[in-house]
Amino acid sequence: MNEYLELGTINRLKVVRESDYGLILASSKEKEVLLPKRYVTETMEVGDTIDVFIYTDSEDRIVATTEQPKAMLGEVTEMEVVDITHHGAYLDWGLPKDLFVPKMLQRQPMRKGERHLIYVDYDERTHRLVGTQKFEKRLKRHPKELKRNQEVDLFIYAKTDLGYKVIVNKKYDGLIFHSEVFEPITIGESKKGYVKIVRSDGKIDILLRPIGKKSDTVAADKVMAYLNDHKGMMPLNYKSDPERIKELLGLSRKNFKRALTKLIDAGKIEVKEHGTFLKARSKK
Repeated sequence: MNEYLELGTINRLKVVRESDYGLILASSKEKEVLLPKRYVTETMEVGDTIDVFIYTDSEDRIVATTEQPKAMLGEVTEMEVVDITHHGAYLDWGLPKDLFVPKMLQRQPMRKGERHLIYVDYDERTHRLVGTQKFEKRLKRHPKELKRNQEVDLFIYAKTDLGYKVIVNKKYDGLIFHSEVFEPITIGESKKGYVKIVRSDGKIDILLRPIGKKSDTVAADKVMAYLNDHKGMMPLNYKSDPERIKELLGLSRKNFKRALTKLIDAGKIEVKEHGTFLKARSKK
């Protein structure tokens, strides 16, 4: 259970009493917050411990909700602009109160209906959660929970000379090198990826395919899918050009060759001078 109320995150709190407006929740240090009636269920009782998100309502009062926003404090995600004022923009982040992005925290003036990548931050002056587009230096570094070959969620947000910059699990800075890209990638796209290495500077090198045996299986599945979709014939073999392999299968030449060997050993394909073929099944 939380000792204190933590704005912008999930808090585990105890139901201490009922009120006319909902349930009163408290931390272990007896800091209280209201869970409005709209979020109270029939199963909630005094004495229960529940998980809630803490933020401020339209009157800047700290309040609890059982709903979760699209991004919490310290996280980045794409949001839609739903309203514009002289002071800034309001974006839909999945809660009744929209997230405010002050003009000074926008890269360029926002327009209603646009979608932008937004970092959820804490404004020490107003004691409120706000959004900002200027997030690169705020992304977390040196993730302790991420391990080599771990699957992660990616959001591709920029292309550089080195590769594609990505947000990893909504809060970390990552990069997919151009040499590791074997499939179409679009800025603004969400994908699954795999941790290659966490570098000494805290940034993360990302792959779009897992490392090792799991990667071989993915590659082999792609080869089989192509063969099944093209009448059992593929105009590629061990000697094929890497760019042609990338074009047809979205695989590196190394992974492609490993997949061929795996499928030959399994008795599923034959590799010849002019291509690769599904192996005919023997009749019983």
